[in-house]
Amino acid sequence: MRKILIFDTTLRDGEQVPGAKLGLRQKLEVARQLKNLNVDYIEAGFSASSVGDFNAVKAIAETVGTEDGPIITALARAVKSDIDAVYNSVKYAAKPLIHIVLGASDVHVSKKFGKSKEEILQMGVDAVKYAKSLLPDVQYSTEDASRADFEYLWKTIEAVVKAGATIINIPDTVGYAVPEQFGELVAKINYRLKNLNPNVILSVHCHNDTGLATANTLAAVKNGADKVECTINGIGERAGNAALEEIVMGIKCRADYYDAYTDIVTTEIKKTSRLVSNLMGLDVQVNKAIVGDNAFAHSSGIHQDGLLKSRDVYEIIRPQDVGVEDMEIVLTARSGKHALKNAIKELGIIIDDEEVMKKVHEKFLELADIKKEVYYHDLYELLKREGLIDYGNENGNGFTPYEIVTFQVISNDIFPTATVKMKRGDQIFTQSANGDGPIDALYSAIKNVVNMDLKLLEYKVNSVSQGKEALGKANVRLAYEGKVYSARAMDTDIIKASALAYINGINKILLENNGNNNGDH
Repeated sequence: MRKILIFDTTLRDGEQVPGAKLGLRQKLEVARQLKNLNVDYIEAGFSASSVGDFNAVKAIAETVGTEDGPIITALARAVKSDIDAVYNSVKYAAKPLIHIVLGASDVHVSKKFGKSKEEILQMGVDAVKYAKSLLPDVQYSTEDASRADFEYLWKTIEAVVKAGATIINIPDTVGYAVPEQFGELVAKINYRLKNLNPNVILSVHCHNDTGLATANTLAAVKNGADKVECTINGIGERAGNAALEEIVMGIKCRADYYDAYTDIVTTEIKKTSRLVSNLMGLDVQVNKAIVGDNAFAHSSGIHQDGLLKSRDVYEIIRPQDVGVEDMEIVLTARSGKHALKNAIKELGIIIDDEEVMKKVHEKFLELADIKKEVYYHDLYELLKREGLIDYGNENGNGFTPYEIVTFQVISNDIFPTATVKMKRGDQIFTQSANGDGPIDALYSAIKNVVNMDLKLLEYKVNSVSQGKEALGKANVRLAYEGKVYSARAMDTDIIKASALAYINGINKILLENNGNNNGDH
């Protein structure tokens, strides 16, 4: 099997998203996580663009570009000053690389540069020769290759390889390519390149303007590409780049078809996705492949039934393989009896009587028609009303959920505070707290009530119905435990939706720990 090299350009092409600019500390944090992910290359920035970018590339080269780390590179136009900037910023890495880009299509040559094809070709050759005098490894990108005249494209590739380029990159710069055609192009170049110099690496860089970036990249892999350029979450210029997580898991799922593999530590994928999303302030769409919140969530009764019988019925990727704790079965009006019965069992209650189960299912559907999603505390209340909660018998597991009674939040830029009143069974608790903002204050007050050593890993709230309803999401874990508990809740009040999501996560922890919160209440 062939190893496919992964070139991550999140910190260069990915950072070109408007508003996603990162500071030095944040770039280093992302670069360290990319090292944990085990990417082969990190394109750390565009060194000539600013002093800040130069310093960030230099810092990444010094701290992440160790002997056991990835190759560190940065982008340069085919001019001496850009190449010097890249060299002086990446030379501190154990394995530095200079990356040069120059247009290859007629539209780039004539309209962008206003030069002849021969002049552009010579610019490329001169740039590679100069870069080669500084470092042994030089990548040359033939920008807009998918729209270039093939014979001119090949003439350029042949010339820069003879000038010393060690990697040839074929970009689909504006997302013009389609998989079959792009695969043919790569196969044609691969055949000629391997005959010209079998040691030169063939790479591709695909954009997602028509939603085909991942498909084009995988078509290139199938047709001989040795290396792929991509970003975490598919972020990047305009509609973005090919998504690293989709390419890697696509190859892993169908290694038989691609006859290839990568060295990516796939269990670090979700963590990396979350870090990039949080630091750049770019939400991942809920149905995004591999890393979206709904990627392993199932609400269809047919799917839930199949999954509960055997995971491989509707699951080709194990959530744990990408760093997600487990699949999520979401209880809605579409959920069947099997999913409901499984959820009730998780509450520690066994219902063997089919007539009782039928009645519970009817009541559940009534509730589900009113609410879009039914959560554990909703199910608990339903079972309590039906007289099925009795922790004095063998059916109980000691789980009693926390519920919110009322709350008050005071938001200001001096001293945000929150007071919350909650109940657990017959007990009532009231606590107040301050925080860095209204949600932080509210979560601190809730944390004081439950008296648990909790760590909030992720929080977000989104509008789900033209601004009328908000969906709050929270990922929490006990400070001394590694397992992450994901929870969500919906309400017309965004602060209440946030609070309910946090409480749902707490109740999940209690459920799994037989109701024990190790507190003093």
